[in-house]
Amino acid sequence: MIATRRALLAGAGAGLIAGPLTAQDRNALPLALNGAWRQGGYAFGRTAPGALVFVDGEALTTASAAGLFVIGFDRDAGPAAQIEVRSADGARSARRALDIAPYAFPSTRVNGLPPSTVEPSDPALLARIQREIALKTEGFASRIDADDFRDGFVWPLDSYRVSSAWGAQRVLNGTPARPHYGIDLAAPQGSVIRAPADGRIAFVRPDMHFEGGLTLIDHGQGLITCYLHQSRLDVQQGQRVRRGDPLGRVGMTGRATGPHLCWRMKWRDRNLDPSLMIGAQAPKTLA
Repeated sequence: MIATRRALLAGAGAGLIAGPLTAQDRNALPLALNGAWRQGGYAFGRTAPGALVFVDGEALTTASAAGLFVIGFDRDAGPAAQIEVRSADGARSARRALDIAPYAFPSTRVNGLPPSTVEPSDPALLARIQREIALKTEGFASRIDADDFRDGFVWPLDSYRVSSAWGAQRVLNGTPARPHYGIDLAAPQGSVIRAPADGRIAFVRPDMHFEGGLTLIDHGQGLITCYLHQSRLDVQQGQRVRRGDPLGRVGMTGRATGPHLCWRMKWRDRNLDPSLMIGAQAPKTLA
């Protein structure tokens, strides 16, 4: 089943929704799932507190004290995913098979970028880029014990225009590049960027070569959102933020040709479309 883009943007109700546990599941660990089950999408789950969560046989996360967890499906995810939860003592478990819908990602062209941001060759610049990769890797490794994703997300800008869709195959200055793992929100220079959900600041730096002013927020269990090209940063690393708190201001720092916010999301090493979580909510009950 392939949902339309408009339906998917509606949030959690847009994905395939798991039904209630059946009679033969009475001795299994309880498990409820919802979400946008497509490439670039996600699943929210509720199960026993502290349960181990496996994706395709690999233990990847642990349910929170409230029994909530999140998993993500990369842009190039395959057609199916096996979700398993196991109690901490291993005595009980439950499995669900999800069909992951494909998505036809567009192609976009961006011209007029400084050559050093497309094909850098200067040794000093390449060394800087490697240092910044190490810094970002440390930020993305943040794993706070929280489920701040449970009530979904809101847009980080009050007024914007989507100038580049998430997942688009990019051609930069005529050179094919990796897919664009962000959604670009064009807005006037200096527009306030606000936290779209609760979390903790995992990384903040004003002068990254590609990203310019960059902030990462950890929403729990490896779910990280990213805010690129900021002209001003208004938070500090380690700071706790609530939905609606100001993070910084829209700019055009780093690899950008005009003022905009590039909004990204990662779950561990998987790139997700953050717009699919707008208005989403984790399952409220196990019934």
